[in-house]
Amino acid sequence: MRRRCAALAVPLPEQGEPAARVVQALARNADPGIVASGGPRFFGFVIGGSVPAALAADWLTSAWDQNAGLFVLSPAAAVVEETVLGWLRELFSLPEGTGMGFVTGGQMANTTCLAAARHAVLARAGWDVAAQGLNGAPRIVVLAGDEAHVTVHGALRLLGLGDASVGKVKSDGQGRMLPDALRDALRSAEGAPVIVCAQAGNVNTGSFDPLEHGAGGRRAIGGGHPGGPSGLTAA
Repeated sequence: MRRRCAALAVPLPEQGEPAARVVQALARNADPGIVASGGPRFFGFVIGGSVPAALAADWLTSAWDQNAGLFVLSPAAAVVEETVLGWLRELFSLPEGTGMGFVTGGQMANTTCLAAARHAVLARAGWDVAAQGLNGAPRIVVLAGDEAHVTVHGALRLLGLGDASVGKVKSDGQGRMLPDALRDALRSAEGAPVIVCAQAGNVNTGSFDPLEHGAGGRRAIGGGHPGGPSGLTAA
């Protein structure tokens, strides 16, 4: 397969080329390496097929070319985000003060939510991580099932918590954390800042971790694939 894509690996050109020629070459040379992930017989990973409405919205997004980082740069994008937040609050009965933001995918969803949880649990322990950093901070215990998604571990490394912070919780045949094992792990971590990483849609089975057993008095992270990568930090 790599040989079939070899035409894409061209030397750095000395001069520019007409845009139309570049696009034609890209379409021609990339075609052998395109995976039909939107097809009905693609069973690998969790990748949804494109639908006409999504394709049209993507064209509009590219044509509008908005910077959605600030309201003043794109009022429309800001209002859309606020509207989606309202929908999510209604769907999940989320409390006043809930915030949200669109991210690029599952990795950044889990990274964002774990960062929020890190700030919250350390604040409860009397440590301002935004001002003081992690040097000297109380050690955080992160509890996750043994089928936690790989992006959780990538996020912990990016956030300075590392793989060693994870206490693995035994799971059942559907990849769900066992409630008794989770309760035992919470008791063992008593007194430490604790983050529980619970999946709302196991990537292999679609099952949900027992969220009601993990959030009591602490912060729970839900990063799942119930139709798309997502992250949720819940008290």
